[in-house]
Amino acid sequence: MHIAQEVGGVERVDAAKHKEPQITLEYDGVAVTILGTAHVSSTSADAVREMIASGDYDAVALELCENRYQALLDPDAFTKMDLVQVIRNGRGPMVMASLALGAFQQRIADQLGVEVGGEMRAAIEAAEKHDIPLTLVDRDIGTTLKRIYRNVPFWHRFKLLTSLVTSVIARRSVSEEEIERLKDGDVLEATFNQFAEQSQEIYNPLVKERDQYMVARLMQSVKESGSKRVLVVVGAGHMKGMRQCFNKQGGDYIHDPASVQQALDQVPPAGNMMTLIPWLIVGIILVGFAFGFSQSSELGWLLVQQWVVINGTLAALGALLALAHPVTILSAFIAAPLTSLNPTISAGVVTAAVETAFRKPSVGDFSRLRADTSRLSGWWSNRVAHTFMVFFFSGLGSVIGTYIAGYKIFESIAVA
Repeated sequence: MHIAQEVGGVERVDAAKHKEPQITLEYDGVAVTILGTAHVSSTSADAVREMIASGDYDAVALELCENRYQALLDPDAFTKMDLVQVIRNGRGPMVMASLALGAFQQRIADQLGVEVGGEMRAAIEAAEKHDIPLTLVDRDIGTTLKRIYRNVPFWHRFKLLTSLVTSVIARRSVSEEEIERLKDGDVLEATFNQFAEQSQEIYNPLVKERDQYMVARLMQSVKESGSKRVLVVVGAGHMKGMRQCFNKQGGDYIHDPASVQQALDQVPPAGNMMTLIPWLIVGIILVGFAFGFSQSSELGWLLVQQWVVINGTLAALGALLALAHPVTILSAFIAAPLTSLNPTISAGVVTAAVETAFRKPSVGDFSRLRADTSRLSGWWSNRVAHTFMVFFFSGLGSVIGTYIAGYKIFESIAVA
């Protein structure tokens, strides 16, 4: 296979020695070879080792961020996690999303008997063996997920959640041919594929922005190191977008890469309306209580009763669905009506803290976390994952209860 690409007025033809797609681009005297891989393909790992060992490159760049890099080097990093603190600080949904993405990748790898991220691990080991500088060029996975979340309309966020859940519970057999098709993208893209194809709001932060970020980060590294022959190992789906960035004669990706990275690292703030909605709901509910008591104490207490029973019951039902400890279920019923009137804390934070107090995760639960979350039952049997399930379902029940109870309150006022 011969691939020719013209960049900056210089054409270079590269005869590929491997099955993996590759292109070589030149810009300002720097030769950049982009190797497209499948993150769960053993042949990709072999190609990476051979190319690094060839001596043709003086630098290697990887489609990894610092967090994913550390996860490869230290698979047991989760054992150092303060579970309650993570949830209290609002990082619970992000950790759950990361676990779901890892579970999707692990499930495919297990079915094929290959190592998760084997080509990236091979690149790290080979670069160290041959004393070649290594650069991480991908954007932080947390920033990418946050930009996806903030970029889509509120009503589309449920679809994203559904996609993640589906990636965990889908149990059908995956063929070699399907895995090879992952070369058209990467694990993030494969997980959100059905939505990314239909939504620019998802596609841009998931794919296009990362292409731009990796080119900018790569060129900044080249400027700082003075490297002239760089091997870039990325999911094959990024090759087209990265090539387009070079084809724009470099632009800011080449001339001002730091500014490009800074812009793409920014997490868009929540819209004013999204920030105000929880407080508006609280205000409306309190006004409803005040109006009810102004009419009669009987009506006022009826509204309070509706609020407590509906909100508390649905939060407790969520905790029950997560198979929480009986005391945790009770705490969900008690906490939800109160936390729903305080947007700074959720019922899920309370129930997660109670659950860990009665079912404290062991070191073994942390060490088995990635393996256990690759199967549906593991989300309930592993106490770390189970705590996240309690957090999620009880919090979701409280949110649903808030809207239903609010509707019932104003329905009662209307007929009073």
